[in-house]
Amino acid sequence: MMSDFISWADFEKIQICTGTIIKAEDFPAAKKPAYKLTIDFGSSGIKQSSAQITHHYTIQELEGKQIVAVINFPPKQIANFISECLVLGVYDENNEVILLTTDKPTKNGGKIG
Repeated sequence: MMSDFISWADFEKIQICTGTIIKAEDFPAAKKPAYKLTIDFGSSGIKQSSAQITHHYTIQELEGKQIVAVINFPPKQIANFISECLVLGVYDENNEVILLTTDKPTKNGGKIG
């Protein structure tokens, strides 16, 4: 599927960084099954996110996992929670999210480019 092209300047506006999940917890107030994540982005700080990743991941395996996220979206209220970043993933054949991760450890807050 081809969509409209963006400029390099548009891409540079998006802050896509690596972070490590330092806490994961159930989020029963969410409309769709989700976890509340607390993620360390190094010098960019600690941010929270709601992620619909309960199908492929348990809380125990998420804590300590390094992920990739967009960290410069405006905060978004989801039920009684403020999500401060968008954790990135790929939809599988059942429309369930598989997280984007790094294949080697990187510094938290490392910019994707």
